[in-house]
Amino acid sequence: MIAGTAVVALGTGLGVWASGDGGPAGPARSASDGVSAAPPAATSPSPSRSYALSGEPRTIPSVREHIPARGPGWRPERAHRVVVDGSGLADEGRLLAGELGLTYAGQQDDRRAGDVRLELDKGRGTGAESYTMTVRDGRVTVSGPAEAGVFYGTRTLKQAVESGGAAPEGVVKDAPAKPRRGFMLDIARKHYSADWIEDRIRELGDLKYNELGLHFSDDQGFRIESSSHPEIVSADHLTKAQVRRIVDLAAARHLTIVPEIDSPGHLGAVLDAHPDLQLRNARGAATKGAIDISEPGAAEIVDDLIDEYADVFPGGRWHLGGDEYQALTVSDPAASYPQLAAAAREKYGPGGTVEDLTTGWLNDRAATVRKNDRTPRAWNDGFFRGTAVKADDGIEVAYWTGKEIGARQPSEYLAEGREVLNYNDEFLYYVLGQPQTFVYPTGQRIYEQWTPRVIRGTEAVDAKYDDQILGGSFAVWGDIPGAQTQAQVAEGIRLPLAATAQKLWDPDAPELSWARFKALADKLS
Repeated sequence: MIAGTAVVALGTGLGVWASGDGGPAGPARSASDGVSAAPPAATSPSPSRSYALSGEPRTIPSVREHIPARGPGWRPERAHRVVVDGSGLADEGRLLAGELGLTYAGQQDDRRAGDVRLELDKGRGTGAESYTMTVRDGRVTVSGPAEAGVFYGTRTLKQAVESGGAAPEGVVKDAPAKPRRGFMLDIARKHYSADWIEDRIRELGDLKYNELGLHFSDDQGFRIESSSHPEIVSADHLTKAQVRRIVDLAAARHLTIVPEIDSPGHLGAVLDAHPDLQLRNARGAATKGAIDISEPGAAEIVDDLIDEYADVFPGGRWHLGGDEYQALTVSDPAASYPQLAAAAREKYGPGGTVEDLTTGWLNDRAATVRKNDRTPRAWNDGFFRGTAVKADDGIEVAYWTGKEIGARQPSEYLAEGREVLNYNDEFLYYVLGQPQTFVYPTGQRIYEQWTPRVIRGTEAVDAKYDDQILGGSFAVWGDIPGAQTQAQVAEGIRLPLAATAQKLWDPDAPELSWARFKALADKLS
C-alpha cells in the first residue's frame, strides 16, 4: 500500500470480498492456497443482501492502493462487452475480450450491465503508466492518462479474475515505483526461437514489464539477419521478418526492445568474418573477442550495424555494451598493445592512455546512437576512474558487477549525477551452466532481499539516490548454452521474473509471504 493512503468504503450497498487477503467472507473462500477466492455469484447489488467489505485483488505485481467497498464485484460472462472510448485502445480492448471470453464492441456510448470500459483521461496529472480501475454497480472502468496505463489496468483485471474468479468491488489506483522494468535475453550465445521469445513477451506484459533487452552479438554468434554485413550472421538466427513480428508484439504489450551490439569486446562473431580487425598484442597473438579500436575500419563496421538495426528496432534506447575489453585486463595495456597506446597519444596528446582511447570509442558509438534518436547505455565496467577523457554524461549506466579491475562502487556513478539501471549479478543474473561463481537466482531471494537500491552485492545505496535509479533488469546469459533447454530456461526464470516485477513495481516489503506469493504465481502462470 502507498504510505499514508486512507482506506475508506465507497458505501454500504456496494463492494465485494470480506477478508484482507482478497477472499470473500464465509464458505466461498478457498483455504487451499491462501490466494484464491471466488465472490458470490451475483453481478449487481441486491437490496436484500449485505456484502462484506472487499479486499484488494491478488495480482503480480500487487496493486499499490485499493479502496475497498461493499458489493458483489464483477465476474466475466459471455454476454458482457469490452468497450473503448477511442480507437487508440482497440488493441487493449480486443486482447482483454479474447482473454476473458467477452465480446469486443469497440466504441460505444451506451452503458450496459457487465460492461468493461477502457478510457483515456489525458487531463490527469499522473504518469503515463498509472491507471485507475473502478469496480462498481456490476461494471468495470479502467482509465489512465495514456495507453500504457490502461493496458496495465487490463492486466490487473485479468489477474484478479484468474486468481479469485472475479474483480473485487472498489477502486484500484496504481502506478509503478520505477520507470524501467526490464528483462535481458542473450540470444547470441544461445539461439532462441521466435516463438519462445514471443511467449516471454506475453509473460512480461502480464507482469507489467516495459523493456526487453536483446543481446544478439557476441563471440559465439551474431543472431539477426543483416543486409549491411551478411557475412557475419550465424547459421542459426532470426530473420528480420521474425524480428518485425517480435517488435510488433512487444509494442502491443507496451514493451520497448533495447538492442545490444556489444563493443569493443564480445565481437568474436564479427571478427571471424573480419580477421583484419582482430586486436593482437605485441607478440601478434589474437585477443579473444576484441576489435582493434586503433583501426578505422573497426568504427565503420560497428556504426554500420548500429545504423542498420536502428531501423529494425524503433524503441528509443540502445545498449552499447562496453564491458570486458580484454586490452584493459592486462597489467600494462600500453606495453601489451602498443598500437592502442600510439593511437591514444595521437588522438589525445602525450598523456593519452588506452583507457582514454576506449572511453573515446564508447563516446563515438554513443554519438552514432544519438544520431539515430536513441538514448545510449553501457555496462558499468566500460566506465573508468581517473581518465582524462570522460564518458558522456548522457550514457546510462547498466550496473552489473563490482568484480572488474578498478571496480567502482555504485555510489560513485550516482554521485556524478548519472542515471543507473540495476542488473545486480548477485541477484538478477541467470547464467546457463552456472560457470565461475554464478548460481541460478531464486525468486524467493529476490522477493525477500533485493530492492532497486541493492545495486552491488547485498547492500543498498543511500536513499538520496533513489530517483537516479531508473529501475532494473533480470538477465539470462548463455555462457554454457547447452546446459538448459528453452523449456528449462522458461521454467527456471518464471518465479524470479515474478519476484523482480513485484520489487520494481513496489520496492517496499511485500504484504504476502513468499509461500503465498509463490502460490499466487503458480496460479497465474
